[in-house]
Amino acid sequence: MLKRIYYSLMIIAGVCLAMIIPEPFVHWGDFQTKSLIVPLLQVIMFGMGTAVSLKDFKGVIQMPKGVFVGMACQFTIMPLVGFIIAYTFGFPPEIAAGFILIGSSPSGLASNVMSYLGRGNLALSVTLTAVATLLAPILTPFLMKNLAGQLVPIDFWDMMWSIIKIVIIPIVLGLVFNHFFHGKFRWLDKAMPIVSMAGIGIIITIITANGRDGLLQVGGLLIVACLLHNSAGYFLGYWISRLLRMEEKDCRTIALEVGMQNAGLASGIAVEMGKIATVGLAPAIFGPMMNITGSSLAMWWRGKQDDEPSDSSDS
Repeated sequence: MLKRIYYSLMIIAGVCLAMIIPEPFVHWGDFQTKSLIVPLLQVIMFGMGTAVSLKDFKGVIQMPKGVFVGMACQFTIMPLVGFIIAYTFGFPPEIAAGFILIGSSPSGLASNVMSYLGRGNLALSVTLTAVATLLAPILTPFLMKNLAGQLVPIDFWDMMWSIIKIVIIPIVLGLVFNHFFHGKFRWLDKAMPIVSMAGIGIIITIITANGRDGLLQVGGLLIVACLLHNSAGYFLGYWISRLLRMEEKDCRTIALEVGMQNAGLASGIAVEMGKIATVGLAPAIFGPMMNITGSSLAMWWRGKQDDEPSDSSDS
């Protein structure tokens, strides 16, 4: 059990440390640590590119219904739920925009891991993450412009370029690297997941330190709101898929893809907007929370399947 949750525990420890002594995580002399966020995200996205290949996208053709339902849920449920929560809780405009931003972001690699643990459709999960990431440069700025444009100034083209720079270019470079050098640098294959996990932990700690004052003011309410947002993604993603008569493993996969967003990308966009201490707060809380809830849900599904008699069938 400790092996399954140690990463989440490490992130929680980093967050607590950043809340107690934020200064070392905000600046080192004249160097501002927030300038590390975008380069770290680019390294993480490059690692994602080295872990996939063009053949992973064939799932779009093999599983058209799952991809269509997953994308439709991904870019409607989470942005709209984020919008509703932001206004219902009455957060300040820039913090409210952070909810819409995390809801408008694509899913990340964490959802693939959870789909594997929860015995979902891993091929569908990888395909949904890849397609959502490719659509993000257009859909994320579009959703932010229309849902959060009254809260904070949104420049569609600047945000599109930020996502291309942070996500698309590093992933393409990773794909090229994987195509020409696959299997030739095995140490890199082993190192990149560790580097990615460490990078996400560092990013969340930096954002927490920079947004400490805002967290102290609305921290408790922000945690409740993020939990509702995250849970709504799982619940609606799963049951909409069930209503559409999809297989159980596909329903689990779509639930995790919808509920687990790329909090790192949302944080990077907040940095590019110059609003890490406000817009970046919701992504900073959502990130570690979704790892805890996602792993818990995945292990519950896994245990539930283990407990079923071998001759039983899905309802």
